[in-house]
Amino acid sequence: MIYRFGPFELDLTAAELRRGGNPLPLEPQVFQLLAVLVGAGGRVIPREELVQRVWKGRAVADATLASRVRSARQAIDDDGGGQRLIRTVQGVGYRFVANLDAPGFSVAEPVETAALQADPPGIAVLPFSGAGDAGALAYLATALPHELIAAMARLRWLYVTARGSSFRIDPVKPDFAAVGRMFRVRYCLAGELQVYGRRIAVMMQLVDTLDAHVIWAERFEQSLEALPVLQDAVLSGVLAAMEVRIPQQEAARARRLGTDHTDAWAAFHLGWQEAYHFRRDTRSRATALFERAVALDPGFARAHSALSFLRFQAAFLGDESDWPRSVEAARRHAERGIELDPLDPFVNFTMGRCHWLEGDVEGGLSWLRRATTISPHYAQGIYACAWSEAMLGDAAAGRRHADLAMRLSPLDPLHYAMLCTRAFTHVHAREYEEAADWAYRAACSPDAHVLIDLIAASTQWLAGKLEQADEWAGRARQRQPGITREDFFRSFPMRAPALRQPITRALEGLGY
Repeated sequence: MIYRFGPFELDLTAAELRRGGNPLPLEPQVFQLLAVLVGAGGRVIPREELVQRVWKGRAVADATLASRVRSARQAIDDDGGGQRLIRTVQGVGYRFVANLDAPGFSVAEPVETAALQADPPGIAVLPFSGAGDAGALAYLATALPHELIAAMARLRWLYVTARGSSFRIDPVKPDFAAVGRMFRVRYCLAGELQVYGRRIAVMMQLVDTLDAHVIWAERFEQSLEALPVLQDAVLSGVLAAMEVRIPQQEAARARRLGTDHTDAWAAFHLGWQEAYHFRRDTRSRATALFERAVALDPGFARAHSALSFLRFQAAFLGDESDWPRSVEAARRHAERGIELDPLDPFVNFTMGRCHWLEGDVEGGLSWLRRATTISPHYAQGIYACAWSEAMLGDAAAGRRHADLAMRLSPLDPLHYAMLCTRAFTHVHAREYEEAADWAYRAACSPDAHVLIDLIAASTQWLAGKLEQADEWAGRARQRQPGITREDFFRSFPMRAPALRQPITRALEGLGY
């Protein structure tokens, strides 16, 4: 999208402000602020919305916001006295006031209008349809969406339209494209209530407002007596789906635009598509994309934490020669993420995993529990808690949390790690057949790394399936010839003798 006003062009695709065709130097936050104001179509943007969309919801001093507005005005030949283009609405926020119909103002829109926004994605949650047939339960048509809005607001990476706006939309036959244009959001969440006999069902769908394409849909059903169970299922199911489906959609959108013109948000999601493969080549590509995101937006907490995720990955797998350097870099990036946004669950997740590398499983667990306190339905955080609990010997809690993580996010990129954590809890209980089954399923998963092969080999050996154990051990040697038992336990600092001793026996029996 390109906005033209007077001698200026604001190009969201290239992330440039141009005058007479020549790019003007502009700080990323100032550009983003201009993009939000100009793209609002004359709407007053409250201060809180500007902070959410430009600073990703981080705490921002009034002086900082005023400074960026002043820089934006200077860039387009405006000032605080005249306010010809950017007007301060006292006590509320700011408004771009150029007459959209005036000569010299135009908007050039390519096909994918919503795809080219430079902001993190937004979502509008509509009231549920079907309330007229729900009788005494009609209140759920607004109560459940209200709970979803409150929970989504805690995700940090997602801009959520306020209830007062999205609840004005008729939920019976919503025009999703119109919702996207009206609220400038890329996604819409819609639901329908159905009550029949003594049962109630909720049908949910997550829609891309660009083309009204449904990217996720699910049906939740319970008896009327189990209404709290239904409410929890809807809440956890929707949030877990968004953690996976929206990033996938964002990455696909960014890929269509090409990496040469990506903004910080698009680069971040393209990086994630590479990061989960746990290979050196993909890690190198992901690193370049995350570093681009940080360069474009130095205050992007999740991008810093994503770099920590990659450095953790390198140390955890032991496939780089300088292990201490990888550990130090993982912690440095994680600490920077915490400095920028201590309330982001993913940021806390990466901080917790840094402690694993240092052998401080207890210290890491406190950060992971903080992540799941901030976002109780954060599946990867719950899995990481389960892993830590298994290492420390709390097999019951580890099994409970591993099962919860898999239920919340059955298509999670780290699903194989959840399966392996479940296997560890069976080793604790000397249930070696069950442990071998769970580890085998993990090792057969796409992108499962070499340490998962060793866990499969160990559990097969403990279950007495020596031929299968030798096959998995041979695969591990082929993938990483120099790997040792010491490398394995450096990555898996098992504190519980009930776990470490049988795994040690198995690895020794397999020649490690």
